[in-house]
Order: sequence, then structure tokens, then C-alpha cells
Amino acid sequence: MKSENPAARVLDLDGIVALRASAASQGRSVVLTNGCFDLLHRGHISYLQESAQVGDLLIVAINSDESVRQLKGANRPVNTEQDRAFAIASLRCVDATFIFRGPRLDAEISAIRPDHYTKAGDYTLETLDASERDALLAVGTQIHLLSFIDGHSTTSLIQRSASPISSHAEK
Repeated sequence: MKSENPAARVLDLDGIVALRASAASQGRSVVLTNGCFDLLHRGHISYLQESAQVGDLLIVAINSDESVRQLKGANRPVNTEQDRAFAIASLRCVDATFIFRGPRLDAEISAIRPDHYTKAGDYTLETLDASERDALLAVGTQIHLLSFIDGHSTTSLIQRSASPISSHAEK
């Protein structure tokens, strides 16, 4: 049963591996996804809800602050890794989350061995990071590319928030 306290669903990798083992022993399938999730928005929420429908348990890997800076630039993240993990863990569709430190998730994929992996539809099998894709294939994970809602990205949200208020009313 899922804890009502979102902080209790923010685990370390050992906790995630134990959760995965418990799920497997109960015949439950595990879905893994990952991302920065810097400013939570409709696109994120829709994507995570759809990810949760792929299997029985949804685990979300959150990029560390340092990896977000490497991927998105010096002004990101807007929210700290702990705040981002708590926000994602607060969603009803998310069973657990953890913060990963490296630039890529391949070592964590190998440790967790998820049944399913989801990525938003703005990715293709060819544009998934090669080391992550190879790790997923090596452990027999099914890769699912889900729908993508155009116009709902953190970057576009930051750009809109920096524009004059009158332009927001027009959109």
C-alpha cells in the first residue's frame, strides 16, 4: 500500500531495488521513467499518469541538481532536487521516486531491472540515450514511447513567465 506521506516515497537506490524485488515477488510489474521535472506542469502530469497505466508500480528517477545544470544550463534547475522529488512523489499515480546523480541512468536501470520504461513521445528509440537504451535492452525491459502534449514544456513555461503579462492573456 502506498504511503500517504510523499516524503516516505522518496527513496535511495537501495530502497528502490528492494521495492522492485517486493513487487516482482508479488507478480506486479514495475514501470520506470526519468526526467528533470523542474517546474511541474500539465505535460508532466499527463505523461506520468499515462506511464502509470503501463504497469502496476510507477518509479520516477529524478535528475540531480548537477545533472540538470549539465543538461539545461547554469540557470536550472529552478527547484532543488529534493523539492522536485517531493512534488513528483506527491502525485497519486507515482509509487516511488529517487534522485540519480550521474548524467545518465544506465547503472540504475541495471540495478532496478524494470519491466517497462516510458519516455514522452518527443523521443524515438533512436534519440534515447544509447547507454540507457542498451541497459534497458540488456535487462529485457519493454520500452514505451508515450504521447506528448505540444506547448507544455518547462522551457516554454519559463519563457512565458518572463514575458509581459498582457501576452499571457492572449494565449
